[in-house]
Amino acid sequence: MTDTILKKLQSIFGSEETFTDRETLTAYSYDAAHTEMLPEVIVFAKNEAQISALMKLANEERIPVTPRGAGSGLSGGSVPLSKGIVVCLDKMKAIKSIDTVNRLITLEAGVITSDIDAAVNPKGLFFPPDPGSTLFSTIGGNVAENAGGLRGLKYGVTKDYVKTIRVVLPSGEAVTLGAKTVKHVAGFNVEQLFVGSEGLLGIFTEFTLSLLPLPEHRESALAVYASLDDAAKTVAAIIEAGVTPSTLEIMDRFTINAIEDYKPCGLPRDAEAVLIIETDGYRESAIREMEKVQTVAAKHAVTRFVRAKDAAEREMLFEGRRVSLSALARVKPTTILEDATVMRSRVPDLVRAIQSIAKKYDLMVGTFGHAGDGNLHPTFLVDKNDKDMMHRCEMAVKELFAATIAMEGTISGEHGIGIEKKPFLKDQLGDAGVKLLRDIKKTLDPNGILNPGKMF
Repeated sequence: MTDTILKKLQSIFGSEETFTDRETLTAYSYDAAHTEMLPEVIVFAKNEAQISALMKLANEERIPVTPRGAGSGLSGGSVPLSKGIVVCLDKMKAIKSIDTVNRLITLEAGVITSDIDAAVNPKGLFFPPDPGSTLFSTIGGNVAENAGGLRGLKYGVTKDYVKTIRVVLPSGEAVTLGAKTVKHVAGFNVEQLFVGSEGLLGIFTEFTLSLLPLPEHRESALAVYASLDDAAKTVAAIIEAGVTPSTLEIMDRFTINAIEDYKPCGLPRDAEAVLIIETDGYRESAIREMEKVQTVAAKHAVTRFVRAKDAAEREMLFEGRRVSLSALARVKPTTILEDATVMRSRVPDLVRAIQSIAKKYDLMVGTFGHAGDGNLHPTFLVDKNDKDMMHRCEMAVKELFAATIAMEGTISGEHGIGIEKKPFLKDQLGDAGVKLLRDIKKTLDPNGILNPGKMF
């Protein structure tokens, strides 16, 4: 980075928000799953005008720019592969308005996800998407990756709640996409093109999101199984029975024991699998739905079905699920977390495929995930210094995604493509599909400066 460019950045962001020292560069050089790639400079944005000025400068000088929220992503989306400039948005955290009549919240991109509920719960509302990183991920990152979460089965994912997006394009122009209205067909559905775009098409600065009324009551339960296959079959049977739980999570024995070693939550170490289930809504409805779930589970070899007696027991169950990745990451030096998604009816098939592949390549794997919406996270535990093991892991991942696609599934349900899954995107979309994405990228970012090296 030349002194001239650095001085221009300092004039935009201030010298106190512009960093080139190695310690700061290192701290912002990786995400939650990928190793470091040092940028040349880090800048912290406080408003849209600064981001617009940055993009105009970067476009003129052909400098790569990588946008970053909290760095909690799991596909390498915020790793600055082309060095250049990392622009952090985590200081843009204003909640600008809460509209209880229209159930909307307008906020900046750096707001922490859990802070949304903290702001709207007292008003009887909530924001349904709840990724595992909700306590530290930013809403800008959630929109960029179209994050899912534990409530995805009933309530959908981030894209289902985005009403408007304020975005700075690679040229530096700022536009508002979408509308706050319930209906909106003025032009193309462009806002949904930007959701899940992983920072390749523009830098988000502000959103208006829709909210829902808080459920009156929740019923939570733990279903215990002597067979992972039986647990997976129960998932499909619950949906077929006409019940839509707000949460329907699965964990295998390996994951259960890793959690209990890391942070004891009372999960049964002798179980081959468990389901964590929650129904919500009006009290009578939530209770009746859970009774129906229990009936279905009884028909599919459940060994125990334990309903949480109070909020403390509920929180213990969900805490175990939320720390699953952290627990597994302690087992081996390297954690390869995958994100395969199939139709709910194919969850048993995907579970069997994961087990077969792990056995074939002699790999340690923990499987957990949002089974109710078909999104599983097989987590391969390896050592990156063991070349043979890493080769076997690469072959296993390749086979996993081939099996997923053969089941009419997708190579990512919520983590995105980023660095991790670039080699597999063509397998799912085909050459013409990837070309279409490239053409869209080239139209909006002809100089290829925004988050280069990702997705394609």
